[in-house]
Amino acid sequence: MARQRKRFIAGAVCPKCEATDTLMLFFENNIEQVECVQCKHRMSEPKAQGSGSKRQFDNVIGIFDPQSENKKPH
Repeated sequence: MARQRKRFIAGAVCPKCEATDTLMLFFENNIEQVECVQCKHRMSEPKAQGSGSKRQFDNVIGIFDPQSENKKPH
């Protein structure tokens, strides 16, 4: 059986015991889990909401158009 990979999250603070650098991240049954090694508080990845559809240009902040009508005359 393969050993489970666990990674610590640098600078993270446990929401329960407020300890710093004690949270480890790992996958269990293909679900992302975070556990505090000090107080054993556990959190899992929140379930996706809605249909999971995303707008095509959600991360676009602007589109540059060099042929725009707003060009200054020469």
